[in-house]
Amino acid sequence: MLILTHTDNHVDANDPVVRLAKSDLERSLERYSREITRIEVHFQDANADKTGANDKRCMLEVRLRGFDPMAVTTTGATLTAAYHGARDTLARTLERRFSKLRQTVRHNPFDGSENVR
Repeated sequence: MLILTHTDNHVDANDPVVRLAKSDLERSLERYSREITRIEVHFQDANADKTGANDKRCMLEVRLRGFDPMAVTTTGATLTAAYHGARDTLARTLERRFSKLRQTVRHNPFDGSENVR
């Protein structure tokens, strides 16, 4: 699983949340590591040097083996809040997607075997 981080001109690439995003995503999404080929993390400060509520943005784009890419975006008052919101949303989204895939295997009550739709 390749993890790339990108920042805009107003976000310091040495910010702790930017530096720790890679290891945190590897740990948080470890159970999907065989299905994920790449994750791109984009950090953005919408208002540049001005302050404002929810002006920090984090977008996580994930590429899954055999599926179209998907992305989640979250805003927050800080980069940390935006990142954690995006990471949690991505984890829930992946769980829903893979649980639906697991539901395609059902039990056939007539022959005692499992069939795939």
